[in-house]
Amino acid sequence: MNDITGKRTTLRYAEAEGFVYCQKETIQRIKTNTLPKGDLFEVAKASALLGAKKTSDLIPHCHPVPIDSFSIQFEIIDEKNAVRILTQAKSIGKTGIEMEALTGVTVAALVIYDLLKPIDKSLEISSVRLLEKKGGKTDKHISKFADGASAKILVCSDSCFAGKKEDGSGKIIAELLSNEGVEVLEIKIVPDEPKEIEQNISNWANEKIDLIITTGGTGLGPRDNTTDTIKPMLEKEIPGIAEVMRSFGQDRTPFAMLSRSIAGSIGKSIIIAVPGSSNGAKESMTAILPAVFHAKKMMRGEGH
Repeated sequence: MNDITGKRTTLRYAEAEGFVYCQKETIQRIKTNTLPKGDLFEVAKASALLGAKKTSDLIPHCHPVPIDSFSIQFEIIDEKNAVRILTQAKSIGKTGIEMEALTGVTVAALVIYDLLKPIDKSLEISSVRLLEKKGGKTDKHISKFADGASAKILVCSDSCFAGKKEDGSGKIIAELLSNEGVEVLEIKIVPDEPKEIEQNISNWANEKIDLIITTGGTGLGPRDNTTDTIKPMLEKEIPGIAEVMRSFGQDRTPFAMLSRSIAGSIGKSIIIAVPGSSNGAKESMTAILPAVFHAKKMMRGEGH
């Protein structure tokens, strides 16, 4: 199965539908509940719930997901001599729940077919499809915020500045930002010196760069100066960003709690300090992208 350990846990939603077509006389039997095998919709509803829960057992590449809400509705469409099946599923997890919604529709359709086949030989299951899917970073209302944004990255590292170590985190951050449609204008390496860090952030904030990312200097070492330098510079702190990064990281390493990552705004710029390790930087950015760019809309006074 695909590796989803790097994905965020978010609210997922899916809605699916399908149709069972039959004869006009069969529709009347359904309405009067005079079927040889009993109540059509109650049995189909129970089966749809069971089928949705068993999706990962039936489809090899599906991950087991928590189904936090699942509903099934039936509608008789007289003009089409059809029964419409509609499922709606919700889950708070790392992967989508559309397969569960589709499985629920399909199993319900098969049960309806089974219950009606003694009286109708013309039955047809058709048009099973996904109507809507929400959740994760592919949501349009989230992903659009990053379009057209600019960013600069400041690598705070004595060893990288001296040429003793190659920068890894800055390049990873640049790649992640580019994948979200953000234009990375510059990656600059500076030593762990407060004056160097402060000067570069101030200059970039004056340029009204949308997003300024610093990497490195967020730990507890004697030369970890980034957090202490940035904090007094911020006009508004955004504690939730740092909290999300640490929470996301803590699920993957017990050392994420030691990070002193910080985030806030200076003028029209968002400033975010992430850890200097490649994994720490990647996990921190994965946790907040692209939703962090919603801050730009709020900073313009447009609310949510």
